[in-house]
Amino acid sequence: MSLLANNTNAKVKVKQRSPLMKDLIRDRWMYFMLLPGVLFFIIFKYVPMYGLIIAFQDYKPHLGMMDSPFVGLKHFTRFFSEPQFFELFRNTALLAVYNLAFFFPLPIVLSLMMNEVRRERFKRFVQTLVYVPHFVSWVVVVGVFYMLLTTEGGILNELLFVITGEKIAFLLEPDWFRTMIVTQSIWKEVGWGTIIFLAALSGVDLQLYEAARMDGANRWRQMWHITLPAIRSTIVILLILRLGSFLDSGFEHIFLMLTPTNREVGEVFDTYVYVKGLTQSQFSYSAAVGLFKSVVGLALVMGANWLAKKFGEEGVY
Repeated sequence: MSLLANNTNAKVKVKQRSPLMKDLIRDRWMYFMLLPGVLFFIIFKYVPMYGLIIAFQDYKPHLGMMDSPFVGLKHFTRFFSEPQFFELFRNTALLAVYNLAFFFPLPIVLSLMMNEVRRERFKRFVQTLVYVPHFVSWVVVVGVFYMLLTTEGGILNELLFVITGEKIAFLLEPDWFRTMIVTQSIWKEVGWGTIIFLAALSGVDLQLYEAARMDGANRWRQMWHITLPAIRSTIVILLILRLGSFLDSGFEHIFLMLTPTNREVGEVFDTYVYVKGLTQSQFSYSAAVGLFKSVVGLALVMGANWLAKKFGEEGVY
């Protein structure tokens, strides 16, 4: 009897496991497609987190992370007491706010405009045209703007000189630095940012538009009452994720645009970490600065997610 009971329990266990195994076997290629992304995050996102321990050490390369002396919050105290801290925080936060205010809404607007285009060939042509700048490196983008804005033969400055008789040193004057950064970001990435919104718009039920037209709603009313509500959750999720990188200004972009005359408004956390960590070999101190950025981003994501749920949205988690 006991042997029969054991066999029965084994069969029950096999039956309980079989649906999961069937799903794994059936969808094995989908899981296989997930593998590169999972490996990317494990290797380049999670494994490097072990190195954050040096932010609490006086790290010495010849001693390694395990034998370097522990100093606690010494580097954080030093960072917050630096006179340059408030300047760095102001520059980074202002650039982040400008990008959030001017750059983030533009892919939504562009997606809504392209969604209204009924000629497929023209729509595909416009999509291709606005996607291409994403694949151009920041070195090329800054070089193009340099040729346009330099006072020594720049096309835009030559036109200004013909019209007004004066030239503007866009690349040297601090007042123009943030404007150029945001403008370059918009030109390079706004088209690429429409991909997710266009994918969300493709899932809107066309019968809703037909019903709205029968009720007398014009295109603007249809956009306001059907299209925007349909992608509202997507907008909220992308906004939350965007806040996670709120203090990430983009090292390569900022570094290429920095000059001795605009460094006062252009020096941000990313370039500061480069200077302290790589050029001055202050590894523990620069790790502490990077960890501070990550903690701020995490706090912003959690706060924005909480607010989103309070207003009835799904949020990220």
